[in-house]
Amino acid sequence: MQSIMTAIKRKNIITIQHPESVHHTNGMVGSWTDWELSEKGKRLAENISSHLKQTIQPGSVVIYSSTLKRAVQTAEIVGKKLGLTPKLIGALKERGLGAGIGKSVQWLKDNIEQEELTVYDKCFADAESRYDVWKRLIPFYEEIISNEEENIIIVSHGDTLSLFNALWLGLDIELLNKIDLYGISGGVSFLYQNSAGKRIIKRLSDTSFMYPIANP
Repeated sequence: MQSIMTAIKRKNIITIQHPESVHHTNGMVGSWTDWELSEKGKRLAENISSHLKQTIQPGSVVIYSSTLKRAVQTAEIVGKKLGLTPKLIGALKERGLGAGIGKSVQWLKDNIEQEELTVYDKCFADAESRYDVWKRLIPFYEEIISNEEENIIIVSHGDTLSLFNALWLGLDIELLNKIDLYGISGGVSFLYQNSAGKRIIKRLSDTSFMYPIANP
């Protein structure tokens, strides 16, 4: 028992759902279209970075980001403040919506091929289901859980992070047909694993980090 216990590593994981992107303002689908942060989103990312600088010790953290521009820009703003270079991970991309990519939200609603009632459903035949995203997240998740990195920042997207939250808590994928752990854009979550292996979500999608602080 002792050898099992000592093999468990403490983990402090901060996840950031990228703040306002251009697609949040123009009625377009996000998904894999490589939208940038809006000017407001960039300011919010700066505020998030200032709060994190007060929260964590520079140099003791690894930062991972989705490869999509809106997440990369967020990670670069945070990384610059903390003296870190983001590592870009394709598995952290938002869910691919197939034929809906590059289209407006209204077009998607008008042309959807299948209503998504379960994690296995796809809105279009060439889209990803939530289960598909779950599967592509697992190798990344298993890597960061088993490696020596104790303090980690992850910058990603709403649907992807909701699935990461469920993985973190050890939930069965099919529970997500009935429950969910969604955040909102710009939300910052704090996840913790103690030396006994207990998983905790201390804060879920805290929006206060988007507000400016007096002395960043």
